[in-house]
Amino acid sequence: MGVDYVGSHAKPRLDLGVPVMEFIDQQNDFIGTRIFPIFPTQKKAATFSAITRESITRQADTKRAPRGKYNRDGFGAKDISFSCEENGLEGPLGDDERELYKTDFDAELITTQITARRLILAQEIRIAGLAFNTTTFTGAALYKDNSAAPWTTVGSDVIGQVKSAREQVRQNCGLEANSIVMSKSNLNALLLNTGIKAAIQYVARLTEQEILNALADILGVRKIYIGSAIYNTAKEGKSFVGADVWSPTYSLVAFIPDNGQDLSQPSVGRTMLWTADSPENVTVEQYRDEEARADIFRVRQNTDELVIDPYFGHLMKVR
Repeated sequence: MGVDYVGSHAKPRLDLGVPVMEFIDQQNDFIGTRIFPIFPTQKKAATFSAITRESITRQADTKRAPRGKYNRDGFGAKDISFSCEENGLEGPLGDDERELYKTDFDAELITTQITARRLILAQEIRIAGLAFNTTTFTGAALYKDNSAAPWTTVGSDVIGQVKSAREQVRQNCGLEANSIVMSKSNLNALLLNTGIKAAIQYVARLTEQEILNALADILGVRKIYIGSAIYNTAKEGKSFVGADVWSPTYSLVAFIPDNGQDLSQPSVGRTMLWTADSPENVTVEQYRDEEARADIFRVRQNTDELVIDPYFGHLMKVR
C-alpha cells in the first residue's frame, strides 16, 4: 500500500502500492515467499500449535471386542513461536530529479519499484539462508553430501540422488516431498546431465516451461523452484561482483503446501506477516522532506521467516 504526505505523517499510497506489488510479482527470480508461504497474522508475536509428525504417524490399537469399549487415542501438538521484525528502506526523489525525468518515465513509480526490489532481495537472502542451512538440516535424516558425484558432472546420477532424498522425507514425516528448490546455475547443470537429457529428448517443444514440467516429472516432484536472484557482494563504490542468492552448493527437496494460508497444511517453512502494521509483504508510504526538497518513498514489511519443521525437507550438497 502507498501514501500522501499530510503534516509529518505518511499515509498508504494505493496508486503506488498496487503497481509495486505487480512489479514484485513479476520478478520470477524471487522464490522465497513461495517456498516459505506468507501467513497473515494480526499479532506481532505469538505461538501457534502444529500437529506433530510423531502424533500423525503413531500406530493405534483399533481392535474392539464384542460389547467392549473402543480404544481412544488423542493427538500431540507442539508450540511454534514467531516474532515479527520490521525491515524497511527509503528512496528519495528530489524535485530536481522529478523535473529532469518527467518526459522519460514515471519517476515516482521507478523510485518505489527499485526500493521495493531491494527490500524483497534482503528477504530473499534471509529465506535462502534458512533453507540452505546445514546447522538446521543436519544428520543423515535431514542432510546428504552428494558432492562426490556433483551435479556439474554430466554422468552423475542426479535422478537417483533426488529419489533418495524424496524417500528420506517420506521416512521422516510420512508425506511425499512435492517440490525441489535449486539455483538457476544448478538447473543449467541438470539440463546437461546425460540421464536427464536422455529422459527429456522426446519432449515435443523444448520451451522453458515444458522443460521444467518434464524435469519435475523425471525427478518425481510437482514443482521446481528456481532461485535465479543475484546480489552484488562488492562494497559501495566498488566494481560489481555478482553472487547467487541461492547457493549452487545445495538443493532442497521438501513438502511445500499448495495453500500457504492454511496452517493445517504442513510446510517446511513459513513467512509470518504482521498485517496490523504492514498489510502487504511490501507496504509503500510517502512523506515530504522539505530540507532536502524531496519526496521520500518508504517501503517496509513486518515479518518473521522461519523453518516450521525441518523434517518436511531434506538438504543435499550437490557440488
